[in-house]
Amino acid sequence: MTDTGVRAVDAAAAIDYTTYTTPGPLTDLAEIPSAQFDDLPHDPLAISGLASGLVIQPWEAEHLKLALPSARFEEKNLRPAAELIRALLALSPEPLTTARPPERRLVGTCRHFATLTCALLRYRGIAARARCGFATYFEPGKGLDHWITEYWHEAERRWVWIDSEILHKEILKRPEDLAEGEFLTGGEAWAAYRRGEIDAATFGVGGTPNWGPAEIRGNAMRDLASLNKVETLPWDEWGRMAASYRGETGPDYDELLDTIAATCAGDDPRAIAELYAREELRVPDSLLSPH
Repeated sequence: MTDTGVRAVDAAAAIDYTTYTTPGPLTDLAEIPSAQFDDLPHDPLAISGLASGLVIQPWEAEHLKLALPSARFEEKNLRPAAELIRALLALSPEPLTTARPPERRLVGTCRHFATLTCALLRYRGIAARARCGFATYFEPGKGLDHWITEYWHEAERRWVWIDSEILHKEILKRPEDLAEGEFLTGGEAWAAYRRGEIDAATFGVGGTPNWGPAEIRGNAMRDLASLNKVETLPWDEWGRMAASYRGETGPDYDELLDTIAATCAGDDPRAIAELYAREELRVPDSLLSPH
């Protein structure tokens, strides 16, 4: 791991990551009129900076006392990036490069910031992935459920981790290039837990009672799906995930999670796709709908 927080790629220098320059089922923007992207920047950082002017967290909308209709909060359940953009344009027809006032931003979660950014980067032919895991920079001593985006820096042969939700906020010194330990993918958190390096009780969803190994397992599963270009909602469940949250899985499931963590860490797109092809790991078609 480098001191900028991105993963070393010495062993993977020959791996072709161009598969991530094209969209998956939830990042395909083909149905959006191309004119909407005429002013879209080509620079990854500039593209990533757009999301903070397009999306607002539900808690922030409430904090600002925007008095939005209750139906607006259902926007957080939209899955495809194209649906996110359609909802944005219905609220305000300006180009996506125009930051909206808070009341005309899409109500979404960190997953929406990350997935919209990923979709726009891929639209420009930039290899990008949304990553599901835990941020350690919101509350000291805790890993909070979070999504970020990464893009491939060809000249430096590395993935750059960027948190588009906080790019313009004074939360972190360099949200455009996260440092080591500031974010752990679900698989990394699981591997660290299994090695006894972290207390699983400190990893979970802020403001909820949902903490512990099951939360880490869930995010490892979601990160595997995202590495296969299927960026689910933070609360989507499939396979044995629901049983895991109920504490009904055993050592065999933990060993499966070990395999997921190791495969994701290996970052070989072919191996990741082969693992994801297993029926219990694949996201069902029912979770690929708009909401």
